[in-house]
Amino acid sequence: MRLLHTMLRVGDLQKSIDFYTTILEMKLLRQSENNEYKYTLAFLGYGDETDNTVLELTYNWGTTEYDLGNAYGHIAIESDDIYATCEKIKAMGGQVTREPGPVKGGTTVIAFVKDPDGYMIELINKKDAGKGLGL
Repeated sequence: MRLLHTMLRVGDLQKSIDFYTTILEMKLLRQSENNEYKYTLAFLGYGDETDNTVLELTYNWGTTEYDLGNAYGHIAIESDDIYATCEKIKAMGGQVTREPGPVKGGTTVIAFVKDPDGYMIELINKKDAGKGLGL
């Protein structure tokens, strides 16, 4: 078995696609509409779905916002240069909610940003990715 995708419901599909493709440099892999049930799906990622886990954005027509609840945590994305990535996000109008720096009690360099719908994204410096949290 393998992890295929994570689905997020979004209120403005194009704004979310722009955020993930322009700011976080994912590729729009495919998009489809379902006229009968009034929704659009967009799949984005850093590589082909056959070999990579991707992000599914779901836009339910006419719904512009969601209650995110208190159970959702975040998705994590590896960054070659977390400091430059955060500067780019801020320069493009994105929201960095935790500036890059070591995780509390550890050495792994992380940062947190929010997407247009308020979903949290943890950025992890590439040299630290896959090492737990350097605790």
